[in-house]
Amino acid sequence: MEPDGGSRTSQQRQWVQRAIRTVQAENNRSADTHLYSVPLPEQWGVQLYLKDESTHRSGSLKHRLARSLFLFGLVNGWIHEGTTVVEASSGSTAVSEAYFAQLLGLPFIAVMAKSTSPEKIALIEQFGGSCLLVEHASDVYAAAEGAAASSGGHYMDQFTYAERATDWRGNNNIAESIFEQLALEEHPVPEWIVVGAGTGGTSATIGRYLRYNCYSTRLAVVDPENSAFYPGWLDGGSMAATGQPSRIEGIGRPRMEPSFVPSVIDTMIQVPDAASIAAMRHLYTLMNLHAGPSTGTNLWGVWHLVADMVGKGQRGSIVSLMCDSGDRYKGSYYNDDWLSERSLNPLPYEAQIADFFSTGTWR
Repeated sequence: MEPDGGSRTSQQRQWVQRAIRTVQAENNRSADTHLYSVPLPEQWGVQLYLKDESTHRSGSLKHRLARSLFLFGLVNGWIHEGTTVVEASSGSTAVSEAYFAQLLGLPFIAVMAKSTSPEKIALIEQFGGSCLLVEHASDVYAAAEGAAASSGGHYMDQFTYAERATDWRGNNNIAESIFEQLALEEHPVPEWIVVGAGTGGTSATIGRYLRYNCYSTRLAVVDPENSAFYPGWLDGGSMAATGQPSRIEGIGRPRMEPSFVPSVIDTMIQVPDAASIAAMRHLYTLMNLHAGPSTGTNLWGVWHLVADMVGKGQRGSIVSLMCDSGDRYKGSYYNDDWLSERSLNPLPYEAQIADFFSTGTWR
């Protein structure tokens, strides 16, 4: 007869196997996200594509990361039946992880700054998660570790494991999806892919994929003002770089995170916070797409690169991401009073974008 300990181990193994199949089945049921063609003046000779990650079931780019992190935790033996899953997150990752925790019947605790939008907090709770709010963004790491320890749970730690949980060689990652969707376009190998960095996992995955497949495509990472990533990258990838908590939810960090891989990035563009909001609003005018502020950060970087290509008479394509929906930010980034209280004035930057579309010159 098998000892009781062996029986319990067998039952745990069976639960983990069922959990992995459940997560994989969710992925198998999911269609890919749309890659929109963004209208630009034909004479520019540049095609722009925007991959709409807001259509995932949990509503953002972080759905992919959450799926990978849960699989990573399961195969490493960190997540078992009844495990309380804890995450430090500014919102979207926590929403997506709450979704997968509910899918597996696991308790979930999100540790986030009090400044996180009420819409995101409500989404986490709708998926069965609970929220532990701390005063400052820099407090989330220790608070999440403490919550995991006190509950006997597992701290997911996206900021450490994001770059290693996703298979950069392919296996349905976002980079592979982009190139499959571009296959029939005029310029199927883009000049640039433009993304932001929160954990650094997306930029690491895309940068490694580009090199592994020997593509000439370059990777540009945009970073909000005062984030540590940009100065850290300028300083040769120094992990000692520090910054301040970002006012653009989901991207930018006060410290260099372990998952951020500077060596796979070809260029970085620092973006004023008000410019991110201006570009976010311009997208709604241009395409009736209601996006969040990190998408605006992406687009501000895109306009820099498009202008450079136009100025050089260079033809080709650029791809960026629509990270989440603007519905999550009705009371914040789409609220003029909220912006005014934080001295965020997007109007000069909106004028700069309008001038660019009129003249083709980035002033």
